[in-house]
Amino acid sequence: MHEYSIVQSLLDSCEENAVKNNATKVTKVVVKIGVMSGVEPELLKTAFDTFKEKTLCEEAEFIINVQNVVIRCNKCLNEVVLNTLEYYCPKCESTDIDVIDGEEMYLMQLELE
Repeated sequence: MHEYSIVQSLLDSCEENAVKNNATKVTKVVVKIGVMSGVEPELLKTAFDTFKEKTLCEEAEFIINVQNVVIRCNKCLNEVVLNTLEYYCPKCESTDIDVIDGEEMYLMQLELE
């Protein structure tokens, strides 16, 4: 379950940012998880809640925003959010596309005190 190692890195990053900003605690952590990132949001939440104890994130609210896949068609230049994982342009039906969002996980926001 790689969510545990992801959470450990996330907690390390939160603590590092808190220390750099002379904060005594982290009150909110917001992440964006792409549906194609390979990260399971519920497992990540469970892992965060488990490992945040005795860290600066102990009282932090953990918010996960799930990002659908966004593609850009190289043929007609259409950009679209895919509701299904069918990798083709719904406008021109070309499969010559680039995925421009929805494959990564990002730390989007920290609130510190």
